[in-house]
Amino acid sequence: QLKLVESGGGSVQPGGSLRLSCVISGSTWPFPSTGWFRQVPGKERRGVACINGHGDTTFYADSVKGRFTISRDNAKNTVYLQMNSLEPEDTGIYYCAADQSKPFDATMIRPFEYHSWGQGTQVTVSS
Repeated sequence: QLKLVESGGGSVQPGGSLRLSCVISGSTWPFPSTGWFRQVPGKERRGVACINGHGDTTFYADSVKGRFTISRDNAKNTVYLQMNSLEPEDTGIYYCAADQSKPFDATMIRPFEYHSWGQGTQVTVSS
C-alpha cells in the first residue's frame, strides 16, 4: 500500500512557475511508476505527465510539452513536477498517483491505470 502526499501548489500569474512535490511512502520497492494529473470542476481528470520507476522514461500531455518537466529523486521517495510558462488553462487540482504492477509505457498517462492517489494540491493561474 502506497501513501502519496502532494505539496507546492499556489496562485501565480500567467508566465510564472511552480514546482509540485509528491512524497511517496509505504512499500516503495520496486520504485513505482508515477503520474501527475489535473482536474477542474465538472471535467474528468486528465494526465499531465508520468515517469517510470528509474526516472529515465517520461511522457507528457501535448498541452504541457516544453513547459513542464517531471522528475524524481528515489533517495527521497519524491516525484516533482516543474511547471514553467504557466497559463490560465493550467489551473486545477493536481494529483499524483503511483503504480507498481504495470509495465511502463505511454498508456501510463491515463488516470485509470493507477490505484494509489494523493489528496491533491490546488494550482491557480490568474492575472
